[in-house]
Amino acid sequence: MAIFRVTSLRAAVLALACLAGQGAQAQLFGDDQARQAILDLRQRFDQAVAAQNRLVDENAQLRRGMLDLQQQIETLRAELARARGQDEQLARDLADLQKAQSTQQQGWDERLRKLEQEASARMSDPNAAAGAPPVASDGAAASEKQDYDAALAVFRAGDFKGAQTGFANFIKRYPRSTLAPSALFWLGNAQYATRDYKEAITNFRSLLTAAPSHARAPEAMLAIANCQIELKDTRAARGTLESLIKTYPQSEAAQAGKDRLARLK
Repeated sequence: MAIFRVTSLRAAVLALACLAGQGAQAQLFGDDQARQAILDLRQRFDQAVAAQNRLVDENAQLRRGMLDLQQQIETLRAELARARGQDEQLARDLADLQKAQSTQQQGWDERLRKLEQEASARMSDPNAAAGAPPVASDGAAASEKQDYDAALAVFRAGDFKGAQTGFANFIKRYPRSTLAPSALFWLGNAQYATRDYKEAITNFRSLLTAAPSHARAPEAMLAIANCQIELKDTRAARGTLESLIKTYPQSEAAQAGKDRLARLK
């Protein structure tokens, strides 16, 4: 009976030990799964954070790209505005140039009308213009007048290169003609119109040397000053204008010279 009880007790202890071992194994198995779940969760969290960081970086790059694009657009707008401003300025400059050319043409036309009137007066009365040389009435003078008028017509038509050729040929053919000083005057004006300022000065000075008392002498001196102004030689232009006012004080050219001189100071 006692032996049976000891055996039963041993069996009970073994059973309890087995149960305890099974409980420990179950508990150990549950901890491993929890750890694995935590590791998986951490991994997914890290992946989510990495994905979010990539998204932030991509958004930052996109913003920088948009800022660069906006800056390029503003630069293009500024360049377009400058281009429009330049176009408008060119249009204004062209309008001013056309206006100046029209005014200059009108001035030449007025000079031509005065010259024609004086020429007509000299032909009808050689003493009509004070200090003007007489016009010969022989056949040679008629030929000279015809060639002179032809060159003058080319000038009035606005063909300044052709006028230069015509007046240069006239001076070469008729160096002693009474119309030679006038030819020098219009030759200089034709050269001025084509911006050949140095040659224009040479011919205006030739007129002053050959006929200082000619009716066109004051205008020739004023024209020299204008050429010097175009050549940016302000000092020489000032000296020429002062000489014009002193030499021909009563002339219209001298009055214009005073205005030019005042603007140069």
